[in-house]
Amino acid sequence: MTSVTTEVKTPAGGAYSAAFGDIDPADPDYDEIRRIATTLVPFGNHADVRVTEIGPDRAVVEIPDEPHLRNHMDTVHAGALFLAADIAGAAAFLGAVATRLHAIRRFVLRDSRTAFRKPAIGRIRTIGMIDERVLREVLAAEGEQRFEVDGKALMYDDAGLLVAKASFDYVVDVAAGPGWEQ
Repeated sequence: MTSVTTEVKTPAGGAYSAAFGDIDPADPDYDEIRRIATTLVPFGNHADVRVTEIGPDRAVVEIPDEPHLRNHMDTVHAGALFLAADIAGAAAFLGAVATRLHAIRRFVLRDSRTAFRKPAIGRIRTIGMIDERVLREVLAAEGEQRFEVDGKALMYDDAGLLVAKASFDYVVDVAAGPGWEQ
């Protein structure tokens, strides 16, 4: 089992955006956002779940093909699948709001639903996406506001078969409008 040390920590009670304070809103470095997102969730580090791609439209997360992530039937454990889906949804949000990361105070999962469709065998690739309709409102928000944002994650095996899908309901608190300074 691989062990990775968490490099980034957000202060207790502090802004969600604290981990991303060095990201330039005018020219977001998606590779740096990906690096931070990969190390941000300690349990994701423990399971060696990796964010492999973040952009404005989606994020991709991979679960390695490792025995410690399997269940008694030698398929990928449902908990590992959910972990990857959860991280993919959050990473998709980070990429979608990269120009406003400095204004995101909180991003919390409120509810989720997961459908397991086929046995998950081997390495799993998870694609996370955020609903664009509410996302436009988050990006244009001025002043303190709270939003409910929908996300989804699709999980595929190495053969490209859809093995599971998840949907997420998030709560997002925005600190201020486009002119907000750190």
